[in-house]
Order: sequence, then C-alpha cells, then structure tokens
Amino acid sequence: MSKITEACLGEMIKMVGINIFRPLPPPAHETNASEGGDPEEEEDYWKPAWQHLQIVYELLLRIYGKFVVHRPCIRKGINNIFYRFIYESQRHSGVGELLEILGSVINGFSVPIKEEHKLFLVRTLIPLHKLKQLSLYHQQLSYCVVQFVDKDYKLADVVVKGLLRYWPVVNCQKEVLFLGELEKVLEAMHSTEFQRCMVPLFRRIARCVNSRNFQVAERALFFWNSERIVGLISQNRQVVLPIVLEALEKNIQSHWNPEVNGLTVNVRKMFVEMDSRLVDECERRLQEKTARAGEAEEQREMAWKKLEEEAAAMKV
Repeated sequence: MSKITEACLGEMIKMVGINIFRPLPPPAHETNASEGGDPEEEEDYWKPAWQHLQIVYELLLRIYGKFVVHRPCIRKGINNIFYRFIYESQRHSGVGELLEILGSVINGFSVPIKEEHKLFLVRTLIPLHKLKQLSLYHQQLSYCVVQFVDKDYKLADVVVKGLLRYWPVVNCQKEVLFLGELEKVLEAMHSTEFQRCMVPLFRRIARCVNSRNFQVAERALFFWNSERIVGLISQNRQVVLPIVLEALEKNIQSHWNPEVNGLTVNVRKMFVEMDSRLVDECERRLQEKTARAGEAEEQREMAWKKLEEEAAAMKV
C-alpha cells in the first residue's frame, strides 16, 4: 500500500464518488402514489451502466479491505445510513446492497467478536426487522444476522429475543420471513442459549402453529423437519411439550387446512415417540385445564343469569 500516494488516493476516492453518488429517480410507488403503488411489488431494474458500476462498488469494498485504519469510519458512515432509514426517512434505496457488503465484512470479523460489533447487531441489524419494507432486503439482513451467530453462538439468545420483540402481529408475509430466519438461528444455537429463550420462543411458535393463515402455520410446523431443532426440543421436552401440545391438539381438531392438519399429526407422533408418558401426562393436564375452564364459564353464566333475574324482580 506504500505505492499509493495521498494524491493518488484522493483521485481514486473522487472517481468512486463521481460514479456512485448520482441523482436517482424516486421509486415507482412514490411517483404513482395516487395509483396505490406497493413498494414490495417493485421489480429489480438494472441500469445499462451497471456492469461498469459494479466494478466501482467492488473497488470501494477493496478500499475497505486494504485500508484497515479507515474501517471504523466507514462502518460508522454505513451505520448512520441505517439509523436514518430506521428512525427517519424509511427510504430503502441501497439498504439491501449495503447489507450485502456488510455480509462480507461480518464474515471477516475475528473471534471473539468485539463489543462494538455486538452493539451493531443489537442497535442496527435487529431493529431493521421492524420496518414494513423488510421483504425487500430480508435475505441480506438474515445472512448478516446468522453470520453473527455462526461467529459467536452466545449471541443466538440475543437474536431470538430481538426477533420476538419485533414480531409482526398482523402481517403474515413478514411472519413467514421471521420464522425462516428463526429456524436458521436455532440450527446454530447451543443447548445453553436455547434454554434461556425456549419458553417465550415456543409460546410464539405455538401461536404461529394455530395461525389461521396456512403459510404461517405450515412454516412453524416445518421446524420439526430440522434434526438439530428436534434434538434441542427432545433435550428440553419437559418444558417445550406442555407449551405446544395445546396448539397441536387444537389444530388436529379444528384447523381448516388439510396440509397443516397432516403436519400437526406428524409432529404429535414425533412427541409420542420421544416420550409417550409425558404426552399422556400433558394431555391429562390439558383435559383438567379444559374442564376447569368449562366449570368457570358455567359459573359465570349462572352468575349473570342470577343478576338478570334479580334485576327483573326489582323492576316489578
């Protein structure tokens, strides 16, 4: 690097700036707002000059790789762009591309991961999940998050709790994306971290299993296709099974989709093969819980009926 003079470096940065920093037209959904355009329906459009621009972007990445002393400044600049996207503008142009570059950067992080990189995961990457444009950059974002977990398995608990915090309530397509990412994280998780988050995690998975949207329910049930996840569940079945059994029984009895119903039956059979005694015990507890709920409902109806009779008598 000693052969590159300060003047040469300045010209190189100027060349990158001229090529990359150029005015871009607004997204189609903004120019056609009156027509109800949806940003998730936009198609990728590659400009004729992209083959040239791609080389410039690769050169910019090489600058990051070679000039080690400037890496913190470059990462800070990228981080500020994400902050503006999350908390201010919500303009997603370039976010996916930046995340793709960061995937290569994170892949090169040394182990143990520095504290500043962990803060980037918690304060930037995880909050990026809450935005409505998630589908436009989720593949790159998921790759970055899983890279962190692969580098340091202890971060899996942080990631899972972060995903649960920003879990979509009414957007089924986002739920499917979250479930796919969650599966990748669980496959890289160790038993200790799994035990820290398994209760809130499987409460959420149980709700997804009961979802009336068949894609969400189906995606949640696919977790039991992973040998790694099934192994973690088997080791902790005393905790996991009581949480999910009610959801499984409810699906078997009343879910409208036959594919979901069939998958649910297979998952229940898997639990029976793991520990039939535990399944019987959980079913007994579930029956007792259902009976108590029925008695409470009956008492409530009787109390209301008594109040109505007393009110009618007072009117007379």
